[in-house]
Amino acid sequence: MDAARIRRRLAGASRLAAEAAAAGAAALAYGSLIERNLFGLREETLAVLPPGRRPLKLLHLSDIHLVPGQKRKQRWLRSLAETEPDLVVNTGDNLSHRQAVAPLLDALAPLLQVPGVFVPGSNDYYAPVAKNPFAYLAGPSTLSADHGSRELPWRRMHAAFGSCGWIDLSNRHQSIVVDGLRLDFTGVDDPHLQRDRYSGFPRGSVSAGQAAHLRIAVAHAPYQRVLDYFTAGGAELILAGHTHGGQVCLPGYGALASNCDLPTWRARGLTWWEHRGRRVPLNVSAGIGTSRMAPVRFACRPEAVLLSLVARPS
Repeated sequence: MDAARIRRRLAGASRLAAEAAAAGAAALAYGSLIERNLFGLREETLAVLPPGRRPLKLLHLSDIHLVPGQKRKQRWLRSLAETEPDLVVNTGDNLSHRQAVAPLLDALAPLLQVPGVFVPGSNDYYAPVAKNPFAYLAGPSTLSADHGSRELPWRRMHAAFGSCGWIDLSNRHQSIVVDGLRLDFTGVDDPHLQRDRYSGFPRGSVSAGQAAHLRIAVAHAPYQRVLDYFTAGGAELILAGHTHGGQVCLPGYGALASNCDLPTWRARGLTWWEHRGRRVPLNVSAGIGTSRMAPVRFACRPEAVLLSLVARPS
């Protein structure tokens, strides 16, 4: 091969590398400046209520990751009250900064007037640290050794939620009545931190199962072990977050990682989880925010989810 041909090939390769770098920079700019603020509402309908019951609207919030100064996110969160939900389920990772509790409570104030339940995520307990983003492709993230020094004011947040009537489902169960229907909840502390201890569903009286009810299971991180024991325990709906929908996805392919052992094709949306002959609807929210250490989304818009629960055919 003569020298001129070699020079042409090298020039072509350099041009391709420059074009790829430019495309990557443009995608990063779009994801960090635009898409991460394109908040949307995903709406789903599920026939899970006992026959003859009127519909219930369940608003599923997850992974807000609030940082002071995120005014657009706060305004959008306040606007979600316009959906007029009957129930709010918050699946954790509300915080991403030590000073985020007050702006979070302000943003959620209208929704805190609605019956609600919640479970925490790891970023409610500990502030995030900068990590190599490619490490997520190798498996779920882990806590750094100094995590204790980064504890966030989660107790204050939990107390405020509780004072407004929202129920903490960390490793516990409880029933509430919404529009005359008994909702039996079970929840766990964050499985990503291995704090989950399944307590089962409320038992009630010996005739409790004969009354109209719905069993809902709630967790932050949808690890398969958690989905399995929820399903085996009789859950009729499972709600989770944590995955951010992959956060950075490939158009036409989807998520590259779920940050847990959930298959990536389940990292966002409504699917059906099967275990021991039972099949249960599983809603995984793509979440509303990102870690402040990785403020970018690509092909994965932030979302809240409005589930319209309707009656099963009689």
